[in-house]
Amino acid sequence: MTGCQSKQDSDDKSSGKTPQKQQETVKDPLEILTKVWDSYSQDNKFSVFGGDYNQMVQNAPGKFDAVDKENLKSLLIVPEDAAEYISDAASLIHAMNANTFTCGAFQLKKAEDAETFSGLLKDAAMNQQWMCGFPEVFAVIQPAEDYIVSFFGHRSITEYFQSRLMEQYPSAKVIIEENL
Repeated sequence: MTGCQSKQDSDDKSSGKTPQKQQETVKDPLEILTKVWDSYSQDNKFSVFGGDYNQMVQNAPGKFDAVDKENLKSLLIVPEDAAEYISDAASLIHAMNANTFTCGAFQLKKAEDAETFSGLLKDAAMNQQWMCGFPEVFAVIQPAEDYIVSFFGHRSITEYFQSRLMEQYPSAKVIIEENL
């Protein structure tokens, strides 16, 4: 078995160092949301839709047109200037009230733009004119180097989503977690 380990792994173990967490490999934003949604217990699932107005999927995450700035802004609270940073997207939205839970997963064109993109999302969420109830929490998590997941909603739902996301992507980094 030791022949299958990398030199770095064996060096870390022999020196007593804790090995660094490896970033997960992700195919696309839809894969992230599907993996998380599929990990939900039946008791915690609720009626959802995924995608955008033009390609909606019921009871599952769906692909989102990353070029459609109007839909990005109205459904996922992605301002126009932030939309320039992404190349692909997916969504998962509470079917009865988007403010109860809305999540967008985004592939960045360049990984080094993660902090800038996240900041623009935060500014948009903090300045949003909420209708039909107020979400309690807004968060941004980076599950892999060039991927960002943002979500907002009721605390109990966002906490469960975050726990599932962190379990599926153990090296994920919480960038923003704010009360709204």
